[in-house]
Amino acid sequence: MDVPHRDILISGGGIAGLIAAAAFGADGHDVVCVDPAPPITEESAAGSDLRSTAFLQPSIRLLERAGLWARLAPHATPLQVMRIVDAGGAEPEARLIRDFDASDISDAPFGWNLPNWLLRREIAACLAEMPNVEYRTGTVTTGLIAREQEAIVTLSDGHRIVAKLVVGADGRDSAIRNALGIGVHTTRYGQKALAFAVTHERPHRNVSTEIHRSGGPFTLVPLPDRDGKPSSAVVWLERGPEIARLMSLDDDAFKAELNARSTGILGRLTPVTRLSAWPIISQIAERFTGPRTALIAEAAHVLPPIGAQGLNMSLADLSLLLDLSRDAPGSRESLDAFQANRWRDARLRLAGIDLLNRASMVAPRPLRDLRAAGLGAIYGIAPVRRLMMRAGLGAK
Repeated sequence: MDVPHRDILISGGGIAGLIAAAAFGADGHDVVCVDPAPPITEESAAGSDLRSTAFLQPSIRLLERAGLWARLAPHATPLQVMRIVDAGGAEPEARLIRDFDASDISDAPFGWNLPNWLLRREIAACLAEMPNVEYRTGTVTTGLIAREQEAIVTLSDGHRIVAKLVVGADGRDSAIRNALGIGVHTTRYGQKALAFAVTHERPHRNVSTEIHRSGGPFTLVPLPDRDGKPSSAVVWLERGPEIARLMSLDDDAFKAELNARSTGILGRLTPVTRLSAWPIISQIAERFTGPRTALIAEAAHVLPPIGAQGLNMSLADLSLLLDLSRDAPGSRESLDAFQANRWRDARLRLAGIDLLNRASMVAPRPLRDLRAAGLGAIYGIAPVRRLMMRAGLGAK
């Protein structure tokens, strides 16, 4: 039986994997993307991803390159201001508010926010229109033989594919990474995150708000209006037992906890979707490449959801890999350059997010007071404030 040859095989059809398929396809490569399950593309469906993704400016340029942004832009909400609130006093009230405004460094917003379930719907629809991209669902990678000249991938349906480059975008338990024998360094915080959408009394005015008290940040990220009411996505980090307690509450008790934690900054919040929860870790692979293979996204690095760094780091991986793969995808020279650039950047950003998460988790009042003082001092130094904003966008 003839074994088909492809330029690119992408293992994993999450958001990063789907964008990778579109981007490599738009660059003219012959692509196959495999994933064990079809995308869930309706918000109300069981198992739908109720998180949202804030695409920062560099990621928008990649989405344009992949031919996706024109399809996504009508559904996107701009993020003009990143607001940090410290509520670490004796009562859960905002005692310090600092706004980081994109207009200080750019004519464009920091980024644009979209629901994850909608992203899957729109990107899958785009792939269906691309003649050089095959998106196979119900199929998982079960084997990988990576050689200097080619990679041979075995799939769960019994087929094999020979590829010039295999992209592992198959998550924190990556089968591709495991097949290469690449280890990981993992930090467990004992936290989980709740994700859901809310409506609220006051308009968000394109401000993304991160509220710090203890246990982890509580973040409100702007969404389009819902049923005529302002709406935001919530990501609420807390220690695991506290998340379990919150999820066990009846509706009225949960709403009371929710509105106390939000400090009332957008008025009364009303949940409008079910709750979903997932564990929070930091993780980095010991290396991001093997013969004819590159790891991106959570196969390479996992971060707590702070500062919109997670998927934007993943798309920075992809952007560089695309540039290096124009002429000879999977060559040793291109993968060596990818490893040198992306592993170093990921390690530095992971260390920074780890520090921010630990600072947000602190419970003792003296440490919360110190956190608030540090935020006020950083904000008060304009060059430092602008440097932090540019670093957050991925600027060198």
